[in-house]
Parts: sequence; C-alpha cells; structure tokens
Amino acid sequence: MKIRLFIPLIAIVLSLLCFTPTAWAFCGFYVAKADAKLYNKASQVIIARDGDRTILTMANDFQGDVKDFALVVPVPTVLKKEQVKVAVPKIIERLDAFSAPRLVEYFDPDPCAPDIYDRMTPSVGALQERSNEIGEEKAGDRNLGVTIEAKFNVGEYDILILSAKESGGLQIWLNRNGYKIPKGASELLKPYIRSSMKFFVAKVNLNQFNASGYQNLRPLQISYQSPKFILPIRLGMINSTSEQDLIVYILSPKGQAEITNYRTVKVPSNVNIPVYIKNEFGDFYKSMFQTSYNKEDKKVGFLEYAWDMGSCDPCSAEPLNNQELEQAGVFWLKNNSSNQPVSPQFRSRFPSSNNVFITRLHVRYSRNKFPEDLIFQETSNQESFQGRYILQHPFTGNLQCSAGKKYQRSLRTRFEKEAQTLANLTNWNIQKIRQKMKTTMNIPDLDVVNVAKNLLWWYRFLGWLGIAS
Repeated sequence: MKIRLFIPLIAIVLSLLCFTPTAWAFCGFYVAKADAKLYNKASQVIIARDGDRTILTMANDFQGDVKDFALVVPVPTVLKKEQVKVAVPKIIERLDAFSAPRLVEYFDPDPCAPDIYDRMTPSVGALQERSNEIGEEKAGDRNLGVTIEAKFNVGEYDILILSAKESGGLQIWLNRNGYKIPKGASELLKPYIRSSMKFFVAKVNLNQFNASGYQNLRPLQISYQSPKFILPIRLGMINSTSEQDLIVYILSPKGQAEITNYRTVKVPSNVNIPVYIKNEFGDFYKSMFQTSYNKEDKKVGFLEYAWDMGSCDPCSAEPLNNQELEQAGVFWLKNNSSNQPVSPQFRSRFPSSNNVFITRLHVRYSRNKFPEDLIFQETSNQESFQGRYILQHPFTGNLQCSAGKKYQRSLRTRFEKEAQTLANLTNWNIQKIRQKMKTTMNIPDLDVVNVAKNLLWWYRFLGWLGIAS
C-alpha cells in the first residue's frame, strides 16, 4: 500500500451582473474563475474555527485503486468516533466557486450620449477602487513504541488513532502494516512525536465503499479542541519531488485569518487587462501567480479572497446557506437562520445572521521553502478583498461627435497600459501581447511613439482645463 501523507492531492460560468452607481451604469458579466482545478498538484482543506475548537475538512481526488489509498494526519489529541465523519463532496466545490479569483467584464457606454464621456473616465477608476490497511496489532508492536489509541469505522473508511514514542518505531510499524514509507519520513515524523501529537490514519474499507454507491472517495472531516491553530503540511512533502499547491478556506465568526510564521500577501488585484484574456484566463492566472510567487522568493502565503459570507461583489456563485455552512464545519450558526439559497446581486448585501467570514489562502510549498507547518491566527479584520481582473470593452459604435473623437484618441493609451500591466503581471513578452491585441481587437500598433503623442495631447488637454500647467 502506497502511503499518502497528510492531504491527498485534489483532483465558464456566466452569470449576468449589473452595477448601478449612476444612471449610465456599466453592466458586467462574471466570465471565468481561477479555481483549484487550474492546478495539477493542489490540496484543498476547509478549517472552521472558533475559540479552541476546530473542524477540519480534507478533500481528496485520489487517482488509482482505492485499496491503495491511505491518509496519515497529525492531530493534537485522540479522536473518538463521533469526532470523525465523511463530508458532503460538493461542499468544497461550493467554497471554491464562491471564493475563486474572478474575471469580470464591462462595456464602455456611448461617449456621444449626452453627459456620458465627462463622467466616464473617473467612474472607471472609482469602479476599480470599490473592488479593492492497517492490520491488527502484531506481536512486537509495543516494543516499537506504537499504540493504537482508538479504532473505528466511518462511512467507507477504517480509522486508527495512533500514538508513538519515537519516529523510527512508527515508521517500522507503518511498513510492517503495509505502508510503503518513503525515505526521510522518520525525520518529518519526529517533530510531531516530540510534541506528543497523535496520528489519524485512514484507509478504505472496500466492502463499505462498494456498498456506498460513490464513484470517488468522499472528504474526511475531523473535529478537535486545541489552543494551537496549526495545519500540518510537512508530511505532505514526503511523497513530493516538486512544488505543491494548497488552498485553505478558513471560516471564522470574527474576521480574516492570516499565517503568522510566514508573510501573508494579497494577490495582485483590481487591474485592467486586455479583453482577449477572456479566452485565456486560466493561463493568465497561473502565470500571474507564478510571477508573484517568484517575486516574493517563494516564501509567502497569498490571500485570494476575504469576505463576509453575507455579501459578495461581484458574486461568482451564491453564498453558502446555513445548511451548506454546517456541512463545511461551521458550528456557531444561529438556529433561526434561513437555509434557503439567496439569489446573488452585484454589490448587494444578503440578510444573514450566519456571522461567517471566509478567508481563502493559497500556498505553494516545497521542502526547502516551507519547512514549517502553517500557523494561523484569527483577527477581527473584516476588510473585504478578492482577486479580481477587469476586461473593459471599448465602445464600437459611431464616434463622430467631439466627445467620441476624444474618447477614441484616449483608447491608445488605455490599451498600452493594459498591455504593460499584463506583461508585468505575467512576464509575458510585451510585443507578443501588443500583436495579439492588434489581431483580436482590430486596433493600430501599440508603440511608445504613438503613446507618447497621445499622452502629450492629454497633457495639453488637461492644461486647457486648468488641471495641469
């Protein structure tokens, strides 16, 4: 049996949204999301925490024969059967869809319509600102210092809770019981044993799995009390020879959660990028994330989303109702709250007494860059944030009026700025970006000379208005 330590690897929605700050409001479409499916090696976990109580939900998209599946997770205490359950498989997909970085698009209004052009430019900026097998115990096992503290079945899983006195004995015990432990496991197990942590071990009960009717293994959910707010990731590096992605959804009644032993930084957000990215958003986000990861020396956790579950702006999916939040592990809900889904509205607040704040953190880790388990802390910060990327479609109708001609002249600078923003975020070649914009948008060549001329025109125009001298 090949062991899978800590978390097994995990496996264009269009909804019309309209923003109405003024009578000539832009209407936007949510067009794509950067969800966990973008990454080949990504784990997902949900952590619902209030005070010292934690409910941890671990997703898996294990590929292969289920008889080979095994999961080992360090836990702070001996878990009882009532503290372990199988979770609803869709719940992680719901949280992923709700919190994923998203691409939105807006359409410029007709600049020749009365009083439109003069209000358009500052409002675009304002719009961006608003978004900011285990066998039976064998003779001699006790000599290895390994004790089976608990043993039970939950759903399609056989569960053991182990304690150990030393890492070498635990490694031998796991090997004797059918787990193929990679080299180096003993060193990674040692810190957990020194901290008197226990080991949650799960394997598939084939009879129960076949009888369940499920095609894939369901997530496991465990509940425990501990003053330490820690997610153990070191064991997940044993089988890995490359970097892995980890997406953590933290649900709290207070506010944002953050990593304390590594820096937490926000992903670049609220920027305008060329409209052709609509068909390449997955490639864009992966390149942007990798570029940001490299710039931060591969030693940070990225904040991708932070928001009160009672609102969203824009909504990429309906907020989770109370029943779904309970499935995700939230245990502090009020009994009189409605479980009915609420239709999302752009920049609307949903009447809710859920008192749930969601933080989505994305960590890319390896043995040399993230040698420590992740330590979190809850905060009272309820500042909203999302990874949000804007497509601004130019108006393509008749532009024969004076305001229309001014608008048309301004587009060249805008397009060049979008090209440079995209190049800076992704490290893509600027000339190839300009050429692709020219091809897909039927616009003239973007080059420094033309942009400089346009900027000079704008400077003279602002001087005429008395804004610049």
